[in-house]
Amino acid sequence: MRSIIYLGIGIFFGIILFKSEAASWFRIYEMFHFASFHMYGIIGSAVGLGIIVIQLIKRHRIKSFYGEPVLITPKDKSFSRYIFGGIIFGLGWALAGACPGPMFVLLGAGYLPIIVVLSASILGTFLYGVVKDKLPH
Repeated sequence: MRSIIYLGIGIFFGIILFKSEAASWFRIYEMFHFASFHMYGIIGSAVGLGIIVIQLIKRHRIKSFYGEPVLITPKDKSFSRYIFGGIIFGLGWALAGACPGPMFVLLGAGYLPIIVVLSASILGTFLYGVVKDKLPH
């Protein structure tokens, strides 16, 4: 039953992303040229909502659907990992015209060439998992 609920939430979220044009290459192009506030508003809203939800989870000790406590472990602070990771992510986003969420939305909307981008992102994630332990901390 939960899988059906998760699928419904995912479809609803995909429709919102598509209708808000968050999956539009043109909107992403505008954003990287600082020509429109549209995408910054969407991203800023998501970040703001994420901050609020995380604080609610921490302060009210909200449990998961399975009744387990939700533990949010702090990440190691390092300047270089965030700079290099952000540059790689941003370059991939700019070259592909889509970040991970909208890639699935574009596939669901019938834009089949995104399969190449989606396959490359899955391969890149797999390769990172393989070399993750060998990278300097």
